[in-house]
Amino acid sequence: MTMKERIFSGKLFTDDCEGMPAERTDCKKNMIAFNASSPEDIPGRFAILGRLFGKEVKAWIEPPFYCCYGTHIDIGDGTYINFNCNFVDDGKITIGQKVMFGPAVTIATVGHPINPDMRGYMYTDPVKIGNNCWIGAGVVICPGVTIGDNTVIGAGSVVVHDIPADSVAAGNPCRVIRPINEKDRKYYYKDREITAEDLEEERKLREN
Repeated sequence: MTMKERIFSGKLFTDDCEGMPAERTDCKKNMIAFNASSPEDIPGRFAILGRLFGKEVKAWIEPPFYCCYGTHIDIGDGTYINFNCNFVDDGKITIGQKVMFGPAVTIATVGHPINPDMRGYMYTDPVKIGNNCWIGAGVVICPGVTIGDNTVIGAGSVVVHDIPADSVAAGNPCRVIRPINEKDRKYYYKDREITAEDLEEERKLREN
């Protein structure tokens, strides 16, 4: 078994061999280029993201953005990642389609043993986020967490356990508060109602 195989199988590992330091250096170069890129150079930004993630990206990411490798992250089409997000991708991060991230979200896939004599070692546990999720500002998602489709994670939450689909969840530790329900289809915020007339007005303004 190689060291990289140990990483993705959840075994203890260190990361100073098998070309990993060079991979992280390449990642940092691409991060620096992306974070310094002009907001007017959209094709240039997407080209940098292609190098960072090792594949074509059809998601919008606001700089600054930070990660360890980039190539360990899969991002679905239509996803939006707000500024100052940190993805610690020693392990695998899988993000579905049309996911919305607020600013300053952290996803961590790596941990260290509690035993101080073993603290120099690491282990990984992958993170998976389903389609159409909304991850609020300042959320921390810990190793091994899976978040189901359509779920909302409230701002500032620390997610240490799996959260099922179609849920509204928040807190530290994050817990399910309630399911997404019919009231959510009628009101978009508190007593502010979703109406066909209001949506039509917004659509016409968008088309002008």
